[in-house]
Amino acid sequence: MSSPVDIPFLSFISLDRSTKTPIYLQLTQQLINAIQRGYLVAGTKMPGSRTLSELLGLHRKTVIAAYEDLHQQGWVAIHPNKGAYVMDNKTKIAERPYDALVSLSNYPTQTGYTFKQSNILDNPFEQTNCTYQFNDGTPDIRLTQMSYLTSLYSASMKRKSTVKKITRNKEDSTYFKEQLSNYLNISRGLHISKNNLLITRSTEMSLYIISQLLIEAGDVVMVGELGFFTANMTFLKAGANVKTLPVDEQGINVDALEDLLKTIKIRLVYITPHHHYPTTVSLNAKRRVQLLQLAQKHGFIIIEDDYDYDFQYDKSTIMPLASADTNGMVIYVGSFGKSLAPSFSAGFVVAPQNLILEMQKYLGIIDRQGDVVMEQVLGEMIAEGDFHRHLKKSLKVYLERRNYCCKLLIEHFRDEISFEVPNGGLAIWLKWNRPISLLQLAKSCQKHDLFIPKNILYQNRKIMAMRLGFGHLTVEEMERSLEIMSGCLNPSLPSASLPKG
Repeated sequence: MSSPVDIPFLSFISLDRSTKTPIYLQLTQQLINAIQRGYLVAGTKMPGSRTLSELLGLHRKTVIAAYEDLHQQGWVAIHPNKGAYVMDNKTKIAERPYDALVSLSNYPTQTGYTFKQSNILDNPFEQTNCTYQFNDGTPDIRLTQMSYLTSLYSASMKRKSTVKKITRNKEDSTYFKEQLSNYLNISRGLHISKNNLLITRSTEMSLYIISQLLIEAGDVVMVGELGFFTANMTFLKAGANVKTLPVDEQGINVDALEDLLKTIKIRLVYITPHHHYPTTVSLNAKRRVQLLQLAQKHGFIIIEDDYDYDFQYDKSTIMPLASADTNGMVIYVGSFGKSLAPSFSAGFVVAPQNLILEMQKYLGIIDRQGDVVMEQVLGEMIAEGDFHRHLKKSLKVYLERRNYCCKLLIEHFRDEISFEVPNGGLAIWLKWNRPISLLQLAKSCQKHDLFIPKNILYQNRKIMAMRLGFGHLTVEEMERSLEIMSGCLNPSLPSASLPKG
């Protein structure tokens, strides 16, 4: 082009005054981008600072600052009394026609390369704007004194000792491990020290590390016929051959496992024995002993997920398999602080020390620092008894909600459903006695401001059930939610009162 004024700068320069990035720096970056893409080829004379400032609606000093920055970085050469010229960079870029220019403010929508894509890890959770919603059984964070937790976190951040811990590696953070090991020994009947603990961000992270370390492609992993989907996804992604075991009112069928062991080699069995996900049943004592004996005899690993262990309503609680394991066959995983809030919790793994040391190497790659401050806060809550008091108070509320939810289910649905009152956890396993389409029921409820996510629905030729969470609902929310579901299921009943969608 004969004149720098003819270059369509407005087509590839877009400045955003709402961001914190200085305007001169935005201009510098976008001019560099234009040179790299060949929109401003080597030897091109740049407009004078006054001309470009008028063209872009900028102060002249802003343009001068950008030119000086470009000159210092070697993108343009400034010749006295002649102007600024684009320098020849190392990469040879073919000159492009200016009528084909595109805006450099747009980021590419897709990669220019291929990569592995998997539907195994697709997010199973859905979002909604409905006023009322069911889930698979989560705590009510409204029962947590968030201001108190915030004050604990703030106080911990201000301590000099905490600042020192932040600068160290995660391996140096032992306080929480000491407190958590004491808590687990008392509440779970374990006999562990801090050396038997790995602290993670969540149960999902724990399972991921375990699967990376212990599962090879093709290894057989046994899970419940109805099981915890995130665990299954993790095992499948690790290359495992996931097979299922029947689940009845006594938990997983260990006899079926014993029969399978006669024909195939099993690497690992994953269970949620305290409150099986999703059916909420507990694995009975006889099957627990039988499972431990089979693990010792055949050499397979047991991953025991203590899902919802803290939420137990009966005075006589069943101890974990890990408390009776004398041969190092059980890996015990769980989440501490689940009753508080998602951000105030931590995952943990209990295992023999040699496995913990190896898992620490994997954790060091994906989460070397961890959340030292949060671990300090949780440790102090255990030591001071705050966590025990909060859990005791919360359990009283959840027990009342469980009982009231069971009462409402009987009132609204009577002979249409069947369920067992769960002895723990925050959900009820609800089975339907007559054929209905659960997906259609969910769609109908959503039109009336009640959201029923797909991940709590279980329907096939053998089963028609829902895992109905009650922990997150107040009495009023519970009443209205079940009233809407009843009205959508039986719209002809006179008592059915539904809000307009």
